[in-house]
Amino acid sequence: MNLRYRDERAVPVGGKAVRTGLEGPGLSVSQKIWYCLTTVGGQYLWSRVQSFSAFRRWGDSEQRSLARQSWLLLQRIEGLYKAASFCNLLIFLYSGRYRSIIERVLRARLVYGNPNMNRAVSFEYMNRQLVWNEFSEMLLLLLPLLNSSSVKRFLLPFSKNKSSDSSGNEAECPICQSNPTIPFLALPCQHRYCYYCLRTRCAAASSYHCARCNAVVIAIQRHGSSETKPSNLGDIRESSN
Repeated sequence: MNLRYRDERAVPVGGKAVRTGLEGPGLSVSQKIWYCLTTVGGQYLWSRVQSFSAFRRWGDSEQRSLARQSWLLLQRIEGLYKAASFCNLLIFLYSGRYRSIIERVLRARLVYGNPNMNRAVSFEYMNRQLVWNEFSEMLLLLLPLLNSSSVKRFLLPFSKNKSSDSSGNEAECPICQSNPTIPFLALPCQHRYCYYCLRTRCAAASSYHCARCNAVVIAIQRHGSSETKPSNLGDIRESSN
């Protein structure tokens, strides 16, 4: 590739502007060492700390205040780093300098090695790849924050063939899309679910809406049983043989 890193600390601020990259010196030994430590070692240590905290369940430890505070500190550091990376991306798109925060801190700028060499890749392709990469990272950040059931309930009134979809797969559980091993009915709509799927959804939400008809589930009943118990104050009661 016709690219190399240049030490921006050695480039004079005033006077003749350096454009081609041939005039400025390369990175110093200390810059190269710090660049390797931060890019390779930093990512490795951060992934190991996250794996260790998830394995030890620091976020679920309510009694151990130190572990809980450490988990919150890791989450804040990660959020600040992502926000700083996003701001650095906007500055990079405006000025064209320093693709990452590490390059900005070390003052290591990526420039041409030979200005007369023909480019093998066009600017249009590079810009498209850059935009798509950042867009995919933004989606990976935002998608876990979305509630799929809320989005589905919002889009359900706009669906044209919701009646045909709901009646076509009555034998399958609408959550896991498979035949229920322990079939339970959601009351009062009488739609069939897996026991585990329906029970976990009802326990997670105060008022769970049926995935087929969007009706509020007030009780659950084992399939084939005639005994039902209505819920009181939104609590799901189970009735089985």
